[in-house]
Amino acid sequence: MEATSYVILIGSILLIASVLTSFLALRVGTPLLLIFLSVGLLAGEDGIGRIAYNDADSAFLIGSLALAVILFESGFDTKLSSYRAAAWPALTLATLGVGVTTIVVGVAAHHLLGLPWIEAMLLGSAVSSTDAAAVFFLLRVGGITIRDRVRSALEIESGSNDPMAILLTITLLEAATNGWGTPLELAEMFILQIAGGAILGILGGYLLAAVINGATRLEAGLAPMVTLAFALFIFAGTNMLGGSGFLAVYVTGLVAGNVKLRGALALKRFHSGLTWLSQIVMFVMLGLLATPSDFGDIALPALAVALVLILVARPLAVWLCLLPFRFTPNETTFLAWVGLRGAVSILLALVPVLGDLPNGQVIFNTAFLVVIVSLLVQGWTIGPMARWLGLIVPPRRGPVERVELELPGEVGQELVSYRVHPQSPAGRGQRLPRWGRPSLVIREGQAVPLHKTRSVQPGDLVYLFTPPEQLPLIDRLYSSSRALEQDDREFYGDLELSPDATVGQIAEMYGLPLAMANARLTLRELLRNEFGGNCELGDRIRMGGVELIVRDVQEGEILAVGLALEPTTVTKPRLPLFGRPRRIRERLRSWWGRRSFRRWQKQEKRRDAQAKAGSKRERDPGGD
Repeated sequence: MEATSYVILIGSILLIASVLTSFLALRVGTPLLLIFLSVGLLAGEDGIGRIAYNDADSAFLIGSLALAVILFESGFDTKLSSYRAAAWPALTLATLGVGVTTIVVGVAAHHLLGLPWIEAMLLGSAVSSTDAAAVFFLLRVGGITIRDRVRSALEIESGSNDPMAILLTITLLEAATNGWGTPLELAEMFILQIAGGAILGILGGYLLAAVINGATRLEAGLAPMVTLAFALFIFAGTNMLGGSGFLAVYVTGLVAGNVKLRGALALKRFHSGLTWLSQIVMFVMLGLLATPSDFGDIALPALAVALVLILVARPLAVWLCLLPFRFTPNETTFLAWVGLRGAVSILLALVPVLGDLPNGQVIFNTAFLVVIVSLLVQGWTIGPMARWLGLIVPPRRGPVERVELELPGEVGQELVSYRVHPQSPAGRGQRLPRWGRPSLVIREGQAVPLHKTRSVQPGDLVYLFTPPEQLPLIDRLYSSSRALEQDDREFYGDLELSPDATVGQIAEMYGLPLAMANARLTLRELLRNEFGGNCELGDRIRMGGVELIVRDVQEGEILAVGLALEPTTVTKPRLPLFGRPRRIRERLRSWWGRRSFRRWQKQEKRRDAQAKAGSKRERDPGGD
């Protein structure tokens, strides 16, 4: 009992020390993972803690579980919009780039460390993948906003290159212990690993979403446990079937994170916290496992290998892989520099130790030093490098926070908050439509009662309840730098209609659903009935695939109605395969709607002209 309490006490002290020292990283911009690694080194047998930990098997087991959790969260938090922006270049870096890096570093390790070719290539594959957590933590701490395409490429590459590096490392270990197989056997193994991982990951993602959405009576606190257990099940099951479990768990998270998922916000928060815990545990454990006193013999060759990786292998791989994709030289240079190595590299360096290779400990120690050099050299220079290359862009304006609300039925509401931009319509004091007025205003740290808030002021923090499809319009009200004009198509529609046109005419023109009771109503009457006779500028109602908008009003009387042919919507990202036909249909419908409207206008003008001519003949029957 005393020994158990001692182990728990030591573990909790290390965890607390890691969390507390992370505040230092936040202040000085130190790579956070370097802090965790340092805690493990200081607590290890060569540090002040004198904790002897040499169990490579348990370290690899714990590290694999932690890595599975990290990869699931990485996929779960990645939007498919990122893939649409930079899928092919990022996936090329994650596959071909890993291979090029492995070969270049392997050649350097063979000559600098005197390792046999297979073991040298094992070291190259171990340090061939980048660490996403380190990169994006440093970008956030430095307040750096880089171009979307570059950020998307970094995000996808760092999340998807781990499975390739793992697959390559396992293949080389098999070759080192059992000899090379035939080219056909190697190809079959690669295809099985990649295809099996991808297919089982896709199936697992949709099955996980079906379980979470279908279990309506599931206790809210159990949903995160279900996702965690399911992710580990997919990971282990895919490995047992011969596929890549690391690829499968990443794809499972990617699919589940991009479909409608009940309680998605709570799940993301749970897995984000669990990922931080996994990274802390993995780095502290790997720091404990290392023995710095053994680094002396290989320190200089390991430093040379690290410099080859940073200055030769990574840049060469990036420039070769991105040649077909039209990145600018500055963007390519930045992607080449932001190649931080992390826990995965150290974990994969344990594989030769577990495989009892003669130089397994040399490979592990070298990889450990390479990671430290990468975090020190590249980690502290990401911000200055982005500024020097001119890749920093102004932060994108938009909601400060978005919270998806889980309400009974299909209500579909979100709680969003904005910091009012001085040049926005709200900041200029323009009248806001009723659907865009805040439910809560925070000014100088105090809640302002709504009955005292005639207009919001620049710098106010406002909270609104809104359906997701109106978010782009809310963005325009509070975070854009343009005033609202009468001809603003996004707000007041593509076309201007007479309020005396009947609902039946509009419905016939656009093939819209129509209740017979409304067919003879004018647009003015329809809008007045909808809003209780008190219409305001910007009021809008949907009719099928279009929206009717109050475009001009004076003393409560509607003078013009706008028609939005393609109402602004925000939907969950779809897989590219299924998104394109819908966009084509919308464009065709928009084109047909405009064509029908112009034809109707011509018909109305012709009828008006005929009616005027007829009335003139009645008044002057003897005229020509």
